[in-house]
Amino acid sequence: MNTLRATIAMITALPLLLAPRNAMAQSRDTSTATAVVESKSFGSYTPGGGFKIANTDKGDLNVAIYTYVRYLNQLGLDSTYTDALGTTKSLLRRQDLQVQKVNIKFFGWLLNPKFRYLAYVWTSNTSQGQAAQVVVAGNLQYNFNEHFTVGGGIDALPGVRSTEGNFPFWLSVDNRQVATEFFRPSYTTGIWAKGTVVDRLSYRVMLGNNLSQLGIDAGQLDNSLNTWATALIWLPTTGEFGNRGGAGDFEVHNKLATRLAVHYTRSDEDFQGQADNSSFENVQLRLSNGGIVFTPDLFGSGIWVQQAQYQMTSVDAGVKYRGLSLDGEHYWRLIDNFRGPETSGLAVLRDHGFQLQASAMVLPQQLQLYASGSKIFGEYGNPSDVRLGVNWFPMKNQVVRWNAEYLHLDQSPVGGNSLPYVVGGNGAVFYTSFEVNF
Repeated sequence: MNTLRATIAMITALPLLLAPRNAMAQSRDTSTATAVVESKSFGSYTPGGGFKIANTDKGDLNVAIYTYVRYLNQLGLDSTYTDALGTTKSLLRRQDLQVQKVNIKFFGWLLNPKFRYLAYVWTSNTSQGQAAQVVVAGNLQYNFNEHFTVGGGIDALPGVRSTEGNFPFWLSVDNRQVATEFFRPSYTTGIWAKGTVVDRLSYRVMLGNNLSQLGIDAGQLDNSLNTWATALIWLPTTGEFGNRGGAGDFEVHNKLATRLAVHYTRSDEDFQGQADNSSFENVQLRLSNGGIVFTPDLFGSGIWVQQAQYQMTSVDAGVKYRGLSLDGEHYWRLIDNFRGPETSGLAVLRDHGFQLQASAMVLPQQLQLYASGSKIFGEYGNPSDVRLGVNWFPMKNQVVRWNAEYLHLDQSPVGGNSLPYVVGGNGAVFYTSFEVNF
């Protein structure tokens, strides 16, 4: 623990030593810009909106980059854990530096300003050598009017607040609370519609291939096409909720901003493997002890779930006022209709959970403190996480951010190389990130 405390002290002091001395010389309109606003002139730059490198009467082209460098210390976690099959295993506890993610986006309009395109290259360097380390993808959208925009391509199923399109404007850098990660749907290929129902009430609906298409080829997908998610979002007081509806009150609202939303997702999930063996790729559905639903013999000898139906409802609410914010979300998940060898007697799986997060801008547009936590109430355990963190915005905008966070895990059921938490994690984690979003 002494080593961990010394490391935390050293890392948290480092950004203060590296702070740019000319930060105060930034112009007021640049330093306070928070919304992604597309510029009209060639060669211009919009904070958070990238550079315009082409502007013609037939279309335009913008380029933006998102990236961050992360130091991660998991040495405070217990060295072993017992997995869902009852086997005690050694836990890989990391301490490393990573250029964690690079996302290069090309976007704009073509032939008609209502016809929008997005193409991007996305890489997660902690997944070097794995199938989904580099993704080249995008989508196309056409805006008919404020009530109806239709699109197709790769996007997030809008089953929880954090998949509504508000990344990376979260309190933590590029990771969700454990409960959100456990319950949520992910990214897939599909078609969608979104727009305004009436003033201050909007909707999103998407039909996709499955809950998560990362690392899954077309030959591993079933042919039922029955994955869909929908969201209804109400912003009753101000009609907005900050930059892309993200967390925290960076803008420092002088009038109380509020939101209330409900989401629903359903999908018939397949184990996404090959017919001649028991290997599988679908890791989206887990028990609350971390076990993957499609693991052979997970529920008993000879029992192998190969297909199951997932349904999840979430409700979230939030308020922002004068630099303070409070957000909460509750999840209810049901998994049933199991199919596969010896699955006829399996009972329905019911889990629920919540996440809460609060933040305060201690120095307007410069320094933010936050606390958050989540808990899962499952049939195979009740894991949770608690976080304390700080965000520093040296340029007084959301283009550059330094984040440091202490995270305490209680038997995490989710994890991965790209995340600061691991399956089975129990104990303390510290990480700090320097993020650029331009």
